[in-house]
Amino acid sequence: MNKKQVVSWDKQDQIATIKIDNPPVNVLSKAVIEQLNIVIDEIENDYNIKVVIVTGEGEKAFVAGGNIKEFPDWIGKGVELGKEKSLWLQRPLNRIERLPQPTIAAINGAALGGGCELALCCDIRVAEEQIKIGLPEITLGLFPGAGGTQRLARLIGKAKAKEMIFTGKPLSADEARQAGLVNHVVSKGKSLQKAVELAQSICQYSLPVLSSAKRAIDEGYEQRLEDGLITEAEYFGYVFQTKDVKEGVEAFIQKRAPRFIDQ
Repeated sequence: MNKKQVVSWDKQDQIATIKIDNPPVNVLSKAVIEQLNIVIDEIENDYNIKVVIVTGEGEKAFVAGGNIKEFPDWIGKGVELGKEKSLWLQRPLNRIERLPQPTIAAINGAALGGGCELALCCDIRVAEEQIKIGLPEITLGLFPGAGGTQRLARLIGKAKAKEMIFTGKPLSADEARQAGLVNHVVSKGKSLQKAVELAQSICQYSLPVLSSAKRAIDEGYEQRLEDGLITEAEYFGYVFQTKDVKEGVEAFIQKRAPRFIDQ
């Protein structure tokens, strides 16, 4: 018997769009986790992708959270099982975060719990004006286990992250923007359009250089400033060996548009 397709992706030009389609509210179920890993495998093996967008199907939710109906099977079975489930949830999100391409979350509805954590693993977040985003796990007697305690604090600071996690109160789109949790707020139904516009802008540039910039930021952020500057210098040295830097500099000197070849 074939499993229902709850995660799909398509590619237009050099933009891959991943869609979570698990009605009614796109919960991050076992099937979603499994199929998300498969989709990431396929994207990792497609070398003609420059940007990856993640969004939810429908209007209600981006991803409304984890599948709470699966949680009773995890209760009271020992610390190691809980740890194993947390790492299992984290895996596809970690893989999205580590993709060499820039990633954009098009948040078209509620992004709660695991949905917020999925958005956090993307490089850029676009939220529609009506959405709520947050980590309400405390109301269930638990806390975020798919990366929320780590990524949220790094993104918006410890104090604000602790307030969100300790109270479980979600933020509106405008509050999320003010906190630095989302980059852009757009009108209802326009998140994917805005994400595609950003992706198209990014796609005009060299993928090796985009990837190097992404790695320099991500790796350097976890280091002391002195070490981060060395990391930046190493990637800076790498991009000076690419054909695209040669093309970009020559185009500037010749006063023409560059034609990057991504090699």
